[in-house]
Amino acid sequence: MTLAYADVEAAAERIRGIAHRTPVLTSRTADARTGATLFFKAEPLQRAGAFKFRGACNAIAALSPEQRKRGVLAFSSGNHAQAIAYAGALQGVPTVIVMPHDAPAIKVAATRGYGAEIVVYDRYKEDREAVSRRLAEERGLSMIPPYDHPDVIAGQGTAVKELIEEVGPLDVLLVCLGGGGLLAGSCLAARALSPEVEIWGVEPEAGNDGQQSLAKGEVVRIPVPVSIADGALTTHLGQHTFPIIRREAAGIVTATDAQLVSAMRFFVERMKLVVEPTGCLAAAAAFEGAVAVQGKRVGVILSGGNVDPAALGRHLAA
Repeated sequence: MTLAYADVEAAAERIRGIAHRTPVLTSRTADARTGATLFFKAEPLQRAGAFKFRGACNAIAALSPEQRKRGVLAFSSGNHAQAIAYAGALQGVPTVIVMPHDAPAIKVAATRGYGAEIVVYDRYKEDREAVSRRLAEERGLSMIPPYDHPDVIAGQGTAVKELIEEVGPLDVLLVCLGGGGLLAGSCLAARALSPEVEIWGVEPEAGNDGQQSLAKGEVVRIPVPVSIADGALTTHLGQHTFPIIRREAAGIVTATDAQLVSAMRFFVERMKLVVEPTGCLAAAAAFEGAVAVQGKRVGVILSGGNVDPAALGRHLAA
């Protein structure tokens, strides 16, 4: 399936009235720090606390009546899990979520609270996709992966669609990168609505498989990375996401855990906004100069805010 901006437009119609149209925030302090005009798309204020709700909601809404009756299965370390569980609850669709044994407790609790059945696996010893495929086949469930799914990608693109509709054309767009669902969807929306924009992916320094993939011209697989950016601890881009990113992105840069903590502290102290480590990836690239933004209009996707309060306290105290 070849994805296009029309798919993002269709997704926007499906999720209208279910997903929130999140605000775009600005900060004079951030602008002064970077020499740019920054527009922060605040997806921590999305339902389930992250952009993932958009893709989950769209993917479930696109199911057939029979698929909806049988239910869906997803695998995720947290945000996609919560998004599928919540979107399923709102649309009356049963959900089963395969989660790693060390997923953040706050994300596990929220996923269970939305009514999902949770199946635990060991991310360092088991292949989550293999576990999920087996379970989906046994139970006749529709599997909705966290990023490599056309309806998920199209749904994620609605965040940038809203951003550009609100603030106008951009010179630069910074998007966090794990498996590439958000970046691929953002590419589709940004290229249609702001054709000259430079689109950059930002991933954890410890898990730069996307950066390696662009350099090599093919998907590179890496061991499970170790980083506080738990929402971006993927080992490879997807068969749907990589071609879009390769075609449309200007490049991929990285951020260290220390830079993510610094960004988290900025959002709490100056903008009174809780942003999880993964959600700070794009902002860190602007704050640390990984991408040239001075004198430019820059869109920054803050992807989520689901961080355990105790972990947040430890990060801010460091």
